[in-house]
Amino acid sequence: MNTGILGIAVLILGAVLLGFGYHFSQAPVDQISNTLTGRFTDNTMWYIIVGIAMMVGGGLLTFSSKRS
Repeated sequence: MNTGILGIAVLILGAVLLGFGYHFSQAPVDQISNTLTGRFTDNTMWYIIVGIAMMVGGGLLTFSSKRS
């Protein structure tokens, strides 16, 4: 499989996960958790962290394939 196509797929999946993380962070339960503890729930944080990591990895895969 072409690494450029794989990179774009990973980039899109990362953006979707990041969108889910943002959506979950706006939920009332997460807002209360953030107010009381100063952080979001673990599940929300995992969606955000994995989404960012996948977007960075997908971007690197996409742009590194164009240089080769």
